[in-house]
Amino acid sequence: MVDCRHSWKIVVAASVIALLVSCRASAPGGAEAALVKEIKQQTIGGKDWKNPLPDTPENQKTGAEHFQHHCQICHGLDGHNTGVPFADTMSPPVADLGDKSVQAYNDGQLKWIIQNGIRFTGMPGWSGVLDDNEQWAAICYIRHLPAKGSLGPPPVYQEAEHKHAGQGGQPAAAPHEHKHGDQEHKH
Repeated sequence: MVDCRHSWKIVVAASVIALLVSCRASAPGGAEAALVKEIKQQTIGGKDWKNPLPDTPENQKTGAEHFQHHCQICHGLDGHNTGVPFADTMSPPVADLGDKSVQAYNDGQLKWIIQNGIRFTGMPGWSGVLDDNEQWAAICYIRHLPAKGSLGPPPVYQEAEHKHAGQGGQPAAAPHEHKHGDQEHKH
């Protein structure tokens, strides 16, 4: 005779395994994407905020330094995700900051995003890490991003390529100093 209790356990276990194997996240469909876009437009604040920093080469350079220190791990050195191995595999994908949908945000909205992050996207809030002027300076840089691929991959990914591929990757960025508020950092 067949033990029904044992057979039932096998059927349940096989069903659970089949369900787990078949589960995977997929890209959102058109309706989902449109809904998320509309929700972001309604919930992102800062629509009336104005950048107090003039859009000068000096502020763009300062913004680039902060961007390349804090943001390059996800957005690449150039803001276009160049050399970031996971940028397209995240759900949602890491935003290309040169894309017209990002550039369509006004400066205040970009500041709000940098300050608060965007929930469920992987974008963290930088309040308490970058002060207001550093955030505004990063926006000056974002408005004048270099061409896609022109700065190469971030050094952390160059090092990983070199270590894992055993090929001659490029050296890491030269040591440098910069400030966060009153604190100086050396890298």
